Amino acid sequence: MISLNSIIFNGMDATQIDVQVQLSTGLSKPEFNIIGLADRAVKESAERIRNVLSALNLSLPPKRLTVNLSPADVEKSGSHFDLPILCGILCAIGILPESELSKYIIIGEVGLNGTIVKTNGILPASVWANQHGMGIICPGDQGAEARWAGHTNILAPFHVLELINHFKGTQILPIPPLSTPCAEQSTHMDMAEVHGQSAAKRALEIAAAGGHAMLMVGPPGSGKTMLASRLPTILPEMTPDEILETSIIYSIAGQLNGKSLITTRPFRSVHHTASAISLAGGGADARPGEISLAHNGVLFLDELPEFNRTTLEILRQPMESGKIMIARARRTATYPAQFQLIAAMNPCPCGHLGNAALSCSRAPRCAEAYQNKISGPLLDRIDLHVDVDPVNPWEMNKNDNTHVETSAQIRARVIAARNRQIERQGTPNAQLDGTLLDTVAKLSDELTQFLNTAAEKMGMSARGYNRIRRIARTIADLRGATNIEMTDLAEALSYRPINRGKYGIK
Repeated sequence: MISLNSIIFNGMDATQIDVQVQLSTGLSKPEFNIIGLADRAVKESAERIRNVLSALNLSLPPKRLTVNLSPADVEKSGSHFDLPILCGILCAIGILPESELSKYIIIGEVGLNGTIVKTNGILPASVWANQHGMGIICPGDQGAEARWAGHTNILAPFHVLELINHFKGTQILPIPPLSTPCAEQSTHMDMAEVHGQSAAKRALEIAAAGGHAMLMVGPPGSGKTMLASRLPTILPEMTPDEILETSIIYSIAGQLNGKSLITTRPFRSVHHTASAISLAGGGADARPGEISLAHNGVLFLDELPEFNRTTLEILRQPMESGKIMIARARRTATYPAQFQLIAAMNPCPCGHLGNAALSCSRAPRCAEAYQNKISGPLLDRIDLHVDVDPVNPWEMNKNDNTHVETSAQIRARVIAARNRQIERQGTPNAQLDGTLLDTVAKLSDELTQFLNTAAEKMGMSARGYNRIRRIARTIADLRGATNIEMTDLAEALSYRPINRGKYGIK
């Protein structure tokens, strides 16, 4: 019996799969069976492998060929088992050496002509192989991706013949080159291009500094999307650990460029027609969704009330825990989801509530129904609620940019504040909780009494109470202050909740 190694992923967790190949006598013609709880894509590999052997001028012997994917109680899915099964068969008929191939994790799909095709999960598979002292055999187009795991025991053939010739000694497969990570994505966006909106810019700076969730409410054309799209220009750079973790998620999802890692914070802009599965993740193979693809970055939801309410409610649990569990009939996958939610919405369906010249005749009742599409528990999890007013024409025509701050200037303050947080508690302020929050965001007796009074008058929940303390801590960090002061707390209170009274909504 031949035994080689492959791998599957259940969320971010990897499981080694033993690919066992055995030829049994007693038949007059070949018989090919794949067992071990394999899905249709895995079972179809039998026909692909038959054609590859034919392209290599080989054929299966007149015996019963059994391929067992162990452990048998774990569901196997995907086409990346093609290559390990093919290698096992080539070992069984004496073309490849089992003793050498058993030192590798083998992963890859094969084409009918013997080419080795791209597949998902190469980066995490290479990380796992490196941690367990094994090499990896993967598609040639993804050799550079495998190199990012930090080791060089990688074979990346483009064709099955290259792999055969390598082990026969007639051809040496070179170590895949380690490509340079893509430089920070060039963008012409800058906060200096946003005219006016000083209050919204200030709130966006606070959100960036502490990793806080933010909701912008304003009429059409007031600049909500423009502000949100410029948030990445003021965010701190990703750390090496964040780059690797985010790139692993994209590799599992099949969205990683094979020659580079994710080196800039993701900005995922989701359309309001998105389904619950596309947002949370799932499907037959439990792939990560948008909230996991936004891990260590930004999840932007424009036209928030237009989303299906059930879909939006999915955000509640991962916003608290920073991860999401996808439960299916045969598997449960957990993905990280430490995203920064930035949302935008109009105050009413027509968008012009409060403007007597433009608003419809149903105001303000239509606005109340429109805003109530978003549940109270979800709104309670959003730290910053900001009204974005229309920009005056004279603001648009200003040519004096001497007092307009650029993204670089704002980003310098954000990075300084974020560094204070990392040095003090190891996480952004938005993730503070429990004893750590009490220690880091400690208030004086006077400030405690002030906040208690404000919380009682505003009907604030315990969650909202703690979020005010986190925001005040971030504002103090932007000032470079050690202690939270009254001005910090007062500004933090101004961002909660949505100022619905401005639009005549009770």
